[in-house]
Amino acid sequence: MKTSLETLKGLFRSLTIDLPIDIFNQKMDKILQKMALRVNIDGFRKGKVPISIVRKRFGNNANSDAINEIVNETLTDALAQVKLTPVAQPVITKVDSKGNKNFSYTVEFEVFPKIKVANFSNLLIEQTKVNITKADEQKTLDGLKDRLTEYEAVKCKSKIGDRLSIDFKGLINGETFDGGEAKDFKIVLGKGSMIKGFEDGLIDVTYSSRVVLDLTFPKEYYMDKLASKNVTFEININEVASPKELKLDETFAKKFGEKNMNTLLISMKEQMRVEIDVRIDHLNKNAIFDKLTTANTFDVPQHSIDNEAQNLFKAMQDRMQHQGLPTQGEMPVTAFNDEAQRRVKLGLLVNQISRDYKLSASMKQIDEKLKEISQTYGENAQQMIDFYNQDPTRKSSIELLVVEKMVQNLILDKAQVTFKQKKFQEITQ
Repeated sequence: MKTSLETLKGLFRSLTIDLPIDIFNQKMDKILQKMALRVNIDGFRKGKVPISIVRKRFGNNANSDAINEIVNETLTDALAQVKLTPVAQPVITKVDSKGNKNFSYTVEFEVFPKIKVANFSNLLIEQTKVNITKADEQKTLDGLKDRLTEYEAVKCKSKIGDRLSIDFKGLINGETFDGGEAKDFKIVLGKGSMIKGFEDGLIDVTYSSRVVLDLTFPKEYYMDKLASKNVTFEININEVASPKELKLDETFAKKFGEKNMNTLLISMKEQMRVEIDVRIDHLNKNAIFDKLTTANTFDVPQHSIDNEAQNLFKAMQDRMQHQGLPTQGEMPVTAFNDEAQRRVKLGLLVNQISRDYKLSASMKQIDEKLKEISQTYGENAQQMIDFYNQDPTRKSSIELLVVEKMVQNLILDKAQVTFKQKKFQEITQ
């Protein structure tokens, strides 16, 4: 067997394999002989059809079968000979079975890039830190109170903390805009859920009154078409309701599955720490890996990008279906190409670093990571652990997370790292 390798654009390669024509001819004869035993042709008894007749009738089929069998039998050795591992199954682009001396075929495929990881010491990485304050704990407790607060209609003027039921219509240049109109809209004054000036304009009003507010949308408003626009809101007050007194007692705690306020507060603080740790870990991981991918330049296999883009597209469809949203007319698969390329590139880098530094995860580390992740599942934590333990192959994704963390720690140990203190609310909102 003789091989000839050609480098095409980027990571694409073309490999031609030459074999003695006798190998092909012998393969053809063997296939035709098997066909002759099975085929039914008028004028001949089954199994007695001359090879020449079979060749004439089924030669094209036999030719294709012979080529496929030879490729299957020789391609692995040919790739080993040139020391290449394809990203995906090679595609046959050319076959020559008509030669007098040689049979040849050509395949094209992508290969994985050769990666020389940039020096970690040149990376400038910022990491986030958060301290949970008493004020953060109080705000979280207030959130729990809000979930249980009941309101009672009153005839007095509205104040901070009251809940109003309103009908409103927003006008820009005298025209209503999309999303600028609502009926029986509930708003709690002081929560800051509307644009600046909206809630302030609803203080000291009574039910059945009408309010007109001339306001301006923020410059950095999430809807670009409304940013910085002047708007007039015409508002009818349907109801003013004040919160009923809510006692922080055993009854309150039991509403959240705890036996008393002490255990509720302990559980609340633990959940706050788990939540913030998960979010900080995500932020810090992205900060490290963004710097890593930016510092390393190499070609990324297009086949891998296409596969990952398809995975991201499918995940989006699944989320939309789960939320009961229509999936027709959604963005094309190619819209995910940039994110897919980033993920594939990062995966290649993490894999290369783990090989360079001989990083691997022990079963103990995998189980500890699984337990850590399970804490975000609350009362379903053990069910989540049992799911992974039922099938050891499911732990491969956890193993990847452990190795990723090893790579993060390795980079942080060698890179130039600075820390930025942020507030709890900045991360969780």
